[in-house]
Amino acid sequence: MENVESYLKQLLLLTQPLAPLDLPLLDAHGATLASDIEVGTRRVLTGGSRIRSAHIGIAASVGLDHLPTRPHPRVVVISAGGDLTEPGEQLETAHFYEVNSWLLTTSVREAGAIGYRVHTIPTTSSQLRLLIEDQLVRADLIVITSGPESEGMTQEALTELGVISKIQVEMNPTGNHSFGLIGPDKTPVVTLPTDPMTAFISFELFVRPIIRQMFGRKNIFHPTLNAKLLEAVNFESGAQRYLPALLDLNNSERTVKALDLENWADANSFIIVPPGVSNLPSGGVVSVMNLELRAD
Repeated sequence: MENVESYLKQLLLLTQPLAPLDLPLLDAHGATLASDIEVGTRRVLTGGSRIRSAHIGIAASVGLDHLPTRPHPRVVVISAGGDLTEPGEQLETAHFYEVNSWLLTTSVREAGAIGYRVHTIPTTSSQLRLLIEDQLVRADLIVITSGPESEGMTQEALTELGVISKIQVEMNPTGNHSFGLIGPDKTPVVTLPTDPMTAFISFELFVRPIIRQMFGRKNIFHPTLNAKLLEAVNFESGAQRYLPALLDLNNSERTVKALDLENWADANSFIIVPPGVSNLPSGGVVSVMNLELRAD
């Protein structure tokens, strides 16, 4: 078993910021500035930040028509499973609607990367391996999620392509996680649990920091803050929990409310519950990971 912090450290060792390239000013807008920009001994722009309109104006004012930027990471999201049915199609017995590839591909795009969605229904690990190999040519990172019946097939296919570590993370909700490097270019790959809410939490905890590191951003983690809990929450004690929640910063006092599992789509934060805690009292102060304060 690995705790969240230890697992995240291992994942971040898989990647480095992508190699910079010069872009014309308009194309550079929204990308990440790869290095400081100096005029003589004066620094006029600071590397590692997202290039905004003010950056473009300052660059033009000192005579620059290009800026060194980090390219947007290309992330391929693969969903594998014969027990998964695409939305809009008739749901068969013992099947589930395919959720994760839609959820994760749009999460990739919200993180600022280029997201490609691939849903496959392989019948053998060899078929899945060939599909993954085909995606390597356009991927800086591969994220895979499987249907309940396809997890073993996914692990077998990945093991044929590279060195893969499979672990259990000490968190609740939890599920199977694995990571490694595959293919001739040692492309990083991360697998996420099958349950959509757990995949969502794992993406924000583990995959988003990888993407931001590839961008070369200064801040790669969601900010955490303290807030007053509006309603008590009770559960069984155990591993560290991440509760989808609704954080309100509009009042003079920060407040947060845990959401029911049915309403987790409204979450803009996670309440972080330390290991062994089984009760969060109403009015208590809790630690909250803010998903909307997305630092540049």
